[in-house]
Amino acid sequence: MENLEQLQRQALERVEAAENVEALEAARVRALGKKGEITQLMKTLGGLSPDERRAAGQALNRAKDKIAVAIEARRELLEAAALEARLATESIDVTLPARPGIVGRIHPISQTLEELVAIFGEMGFSVAEGPHIEDDFHNFTALNIPPDHPARQEHDTFYMPGDGEDDRKVLRTHTSPVQIRTMQTTEPPIRIIVPGRTFRADHDATHSPMFHQVEGLVIDEATHMGHLKGTLTDFCRAYFGVDDLPLRFRPSFFPFTEPSAEVDIGCSKEGGQLKIGAGSDWLEILGCGMVHPKVLENCGIDSTKYQGYAFGMGIERITMLKYGIPDLRFFYDSDLRWLRHFGFPPLEVPSLVRGM
Repeated sequence: MENLEQLQRQALERVEAAENVEALEAARVRALGKKGEITQLMKTLGGLSPDERRAAGQALNRAKDKIAVAIEARRELLEAAALEARLATESIDVTLPARPGIVGRIHPISQTLEELVAIFGEMGFSVAEGPHIEDDFHNFTALNIPPDHPARQEHDTFYMPGDGEDDRKVLRTHTSPVQIRTMQTTEPPIRIIVPGRTFRADHDATHSPMFHQVEGLVIDEATHMGHLKGTLTDFCRAYFGVDDLPLRFRPSFFPFTEPSAEVDIGCSKEGGQLKIGAGSDWLEILGCGMVHPKVLENCGIDSTKYQGYAFGMGIERITMLKYGIPDLRFFYDSDLRWLRHFGFPPLEVPSLVRGM
């Protein structure tokens, strides 16, 4: 213990003399390492009397702390000096090309939504939105859907907890409730499309519990079935990019339209490949019709003065047809490989400003 002061002074001198981090580490190991000089003195405390051990231990701890503080201070200086030296010798070559960045892709559903808004926007339609959770009146009753309709059953529809059958909320099964809300709050003429999420209890390769629809509504004093056919013909030809795309309107039934029709587009299925356009086959893509007078009356619109048409289609369905996507479930797998394959560069997304 008589050499403690000398050991401390020598250790501090070695620390101060260290010219780099490696030399500083060697000085630390010599003084404070497992076999270092201070560590060896600590091992001799067991042979001293209690009073001597207490005094010697305090002296050793003070020396150890002093050396450790000096080492840390010297390390900061050496590291700063090393960084300055490195910065002085290194430079950036601004002539090198930039590193390629990861470019995001637009999801096909988002792409189709933009296309729908662009096409119908050119026709004078505006976009309307509404809540995902609806009441029975807006989702069913106002649309002339009878109480025993299959869509009201729990195996088809997601219901929210409520006080009774009439008070239960429902995850909307279509975007038609937005049409009802618009007719209740807007004086005709009305010309809207309603894109958005809808929910039904179904899940397979062509159905999903959550999916997207777009519906259209026109209400005024003079609109007739010919306007409906012209609107849908222009839309389908613009969306699929086929100028002479044939369309077929088949009589059908929906509670909220009368007369009602389903629309087919011409296609070819030769060789197992689906091709939209000329061909001997037909493919159903949407439903439409003239708004039922009862629906107008339920919304407070005089059905003797006003009439109009409505249509609706699944966005996933027309997206799959246009871009050759075979399985609906891929849309929601969150697979980046799939998105990179089927997604779209941001600058290719259409808009009313850039056009289709």
